[in-house]
Amino acid sequence: MPRALLLAASKSPEVTVHASPTRLVIAAAISIALIIVLITWTKLHPFLALLLGSAALAVGAGIGLSDTFTAFSSGLGSTVGGVGVLIAFGAMIGGLLVASGAADRIVDTFLERTPAGKLPWVMAALAFIIGIPLFFEVGLVLLIPVIMLVARRVRQPIVLLGIPALAGLSALHGLVPPHPGPLLAISALHANLGLTLALGLLVAVPTVVIAGPLAARFMARWVPVEAPDLFVRGGGAADAEGADASTPAAGAEGTGHTTDRADRRQPSFAVSLSVILLPVVLMLARTVVETAGLPKASPVRVAFDFLGDPIVALLLTTLFAMAVLGVGTGRSLKQTSSIAGDALGPIAGILLIVGAGGGFKQTLVDTGVAGIIGGWIHQAPVSPLIAGWLVAVAIRLATGSATVATITAAGIMAPVATGLSDPHAALLVLAIGVGSVFFSHVNDAGFWLVKEYFGLSVGQTLKTWSLMETILSVTGLGAVLLLSLVL
Repeated sequence: MPRALLLAASKSPEVTVHASPTRLVIAAAISIALIIVLITWTKLHPFLALLLGSAALAVGAGIGLSDTFTAFSSGLGSTVGGVGVLIAFGAMIGGLLVASGAADRIVDTFLERTPAGKLPWVMAALAFIIGIPLFFEVGLVLLIPVIMLVARRVRQPIVLLGIPALAGLSALHGLVPPHPGPLLAISALHANLGLTLALGLLVAVPTVVIAGPLAARFMARWVPVEAPDLFVRGGGAADAEGADASTPAAGAEGTGHTTDRADRRQPSFAVSLSVILLPVVLMLARTVVETAGLPKASPVRVAFDFLGDPIVALLLTTLFAMAVLGVGTGRSLKQTSSIAGDALGPIAGILLIVGAGGGFKQTLVDTGVAGIIGGWIHQAPVSPLIAGWLVAVAIRLATGSATVATITAAGIMAPVATGLSDPHAALLVLAIGVGSVFFSHVNDAGFWLVKEYFGLSVGQTLKTWSLMETILSVTGLGAVLLLSLVL
């Protein structure tokens, strides 16, 4: 690839690269290997691992020592500025849903109207709904005690009810904004957020059905383990995602505001559900209006463009949640603000990881590595969707982190996305997302969390949780490829 093209790919003109394409690729391979070793073997925090990996790539690419962190700092700033606010809003909404009892209301309403034979499907549906606005770990904290209690009540194997719920949470975690991975991939690939959200929900439905209730029927025969007798809610759920150990689970459950629910009015099912669905409706409505072809100056188009903007949609939802889940349940505005504010503290870690991932991505771009690999992929007889999935799978298997896999794969695939239509750019985001959840194993803290909560052996966890993640990833890729044939 001509040197001029490599330099044109750089978005930080003050960074000068003096290296051949071969040297750049070798430097990239070494830097990625370094990140993997630091995260997997030395257990270094992913933020530091990504920082050191970026430095190794910059030095290996021949960037001057004084500019070693120039691209990293630029990428970190733009990434946190682009998705950090959305992640913060998501954490606040999640904290209010948990502290007010709204999430419990949704769970209880579904379970009250469900015959025993339909429980696996209801658990998947609950996880699907709860997983839209809540981070994976928060949803897990909410659903684990429900799974345990219901499994003991109906005397069914824990796997039969647990796997559908885990499938729903994992699919939404990898496919649907405002989860950090999809948000970052959308930003890196310049995909349309509303379109990605709509297609992500469409892909998630058959994916969850196959990897959840259908697969659980067979897994329950292989691992007919009953729910443990004792269960203490919480206790380590914040470590469900290997690289995201600081995510908002603690913010939701550790706010100090969940112990006074008995003294408050619990929100109704309709109100609770409206908080979850409001941002989805606003962002999807914007996409529908855009697709309808209304003029940009049309008052309707202007209104929906504003309301469907991700920041506006989540800001409105946060304010709505504070009104109906906070003040509306008998709390003062100060108490409500405190709940929302307390949910922000625990997301500092995930913001740093996401930001560092953006810094590493920018280093890949500014050194020209992403352009070289993108050129190879363009020339290779393989679909960009499959290529993105394979890159994400490889990094997921090595690091155990879905977020790190998404961040790195999105950075590598960014040059390829420039030639894609809006629907196919959105599908590339989804292909990377489903690749990032492939085969969770012993280097993923989520593997051990599921093992301990469900009382399984390592082998049983591989036959259930790890297999479910693999089915989810492969099925999701199949759904993405099918959609690519019609879009």
